[in-house]
Amino acid sequence: MARDPLVEDDAPDTEAVLEALHDEDCRAILSRLTEPLTARELLDQCEIPRSTLYRKLDRLSEATIVREGTEIREDGSHATRYEIDFEEIIITHDGGDNRIDIEIEIERPTKRADERLAEMWSEVRKEI
Repeated sequence: MARDPLVEDDAPDTEAVLEALHDEDCRAILSRLTEPLTARELLDQCEIPRSTLYRKLDRLSEATIVREGTEIREDGSHATRYEIDFEEIIITHDGGDNRIDIEIEIERPTKRADERLAEMWSEVRKEI
């Protein structure tokens, strides 16, 4: 499930982020995303079954640490590309009152104007 790229996520879901980072397959995917890749390209690079790969990509997207984008090709077809959507993930805890509160802050890369426009266009195409 793609999240809305036009909405800023100030507070990511702590549990979703921790579960994604704890998952070995998710970490394998993240290690391969040094540049935007399609699911097919990730299948070639990771030893993960196709159905599992898509579930893990959904998990990473829902945790807001991977972003989905649409690549429009000259032949009119399109492909979804996945890319890392963080520069740094900061996990802090407060151990007061016999409990531990965990907070997560995600530092995002700055998007260029053409990237923001492409994301908006991608969302418009989904509505058509």
